[in-house]
Amino acid sequence: MAMRCKRCRGPVVIEVRRHNAAFCRDCFVHYAGQQVTRAIAKHHMLAPTDRILVAVSGGKDSLALWDILLGLGYQTDGLYLSLGIGAYSERSKQLCERFAAARGATLIVHDLANEQGYTIPQAAAQAARAGTAGRSSCGVCGLSKRYIFNKAALDGGYDVIATGHNLDDEAAVLFGNTLRWDTESMARQYPVLEATRPGLVKKVKPLYRLAERETAAYCVLKAIDYVIEECPLVAGNTQMRHKETLNQMEEASPGTKHNFLFGYLDRAAALLRRADGAELAECSRCGMVTQAPDDPAEAPVCAFCRTRARLVDGDARPLPITEVRAG
Repeated sequence: MAMRCKRCRGPVVIEVRRHNAAFCRDCFVHYAGQQVTRAIAKHHMLAPTDRILVAVSGGKDSLALWDILLGLGYQTDGLYLSLGIGAYSERSKQLCERFAAARGATLIVHDLANEQGYTIPQAAAQAARAGTAGRSSCGVCGLSKRYIFNKAALDGGYDVIATGHNLDDEAAVLFGNTLRWDTESMARQYPVLEATRPGLVKKVKPLYRLAERETAAYCVLKAIDYVIEECPLVAGNTQMRHKETLNQMEEASPGTKHNFLFGYLDRAAALLRRADGAELAECSRCGMVTQAPDDPAEAPVCAFCRTRARLVDGDARPLPITEVRAG
């Protein structure tokens, strides 16, 4: 017997095995919006009057999120950061521009090379010379994004930054942090990071209830053109290997990723968050919020400024890639 849509009993276009459900096109689009609405409501992510800045990359997750939030009626602009990865970055930017133009939405574009004096390929080349390719270049990329997203939101007067982290992303990060028992990073992994002090903008992850396959299906069904290929610098990225491992487990037992992530959020996250007492300070170079140094006599310098000094000014001192607190 042919499968029928769980909601309307019509022809099926996608199966969601972890929920033992299948949907037709319209009901799946409704399901995706419903999952985002549930995430927003459960964690008080957004208020109707909030000005929201969606970090968009040209990929399926961020464009799906922007489309859903616009459809839900939120005041939402997009922010694209060009990382200088040749044709890949140029195509990504063009797709974001087309998406915004088709919806009459505002896209803000920042350029890492023009504004900060370096590109991610330059960071990757330096990492390769140091023998830490992949891990270090992805670390610099993530660090740069977090810093610039927070600064752009502050400068633009936005209330919230929304990112397209999906269920697969969050489960893979949690898996890696658990394998290392990196409780400091685990304490900061939550669907909402509040703005705990001036200089920080609230960050939210409204897609955490949707799997990567589902955001891809959403874009296909809504005819949203997105960058299909992976970043050319992603080779060697540990999170990708963790995703592959979890995908194998998910195939054998649907719901594994959902149960792992949601079990952590429901049972352990609050305990670790209460234990996260990191002291914050103002970076002595750029004025942004960062973790205070252990030595009170030492001037606080954020990881982004240290990274920029190493890449642009040739400062070869060891760089601890720590979190720039953005919520």
